[in-house]
Amino acid sequence: MAMCDHLSQADDPAATTPEGCEECLASGGRWVHLRRCLECGHIGCCDSSPSKHATAHFHATAHPVIQSYERGESWRWCFLDNQMA
Repeated sequence: MAMCDHLSQADDPAATTPEGCEECLASGGRWVHLRRCLECGHIGCCDSSPSKHATAHFHATAHPVIQSYERGESWRWCFLDNQMA
């Protein structure tokens, strides 16, 4: 399977809140793992986290690609094409 266009054309923006999930930090919430939006740099929590802010960010903005924001991980995921790279 070929890589989708969203993954192959994803940018590499700086993290907006490098210390953690933007919404969890504001609300006092907690997260399990972090994801970075490769369109705007938003840091959100993963779907194993109570609030699933990375997926919520996708639904609010339609920014299609996230990347793991965990040390030692570099995988990326396209929400639109359900594809990983």
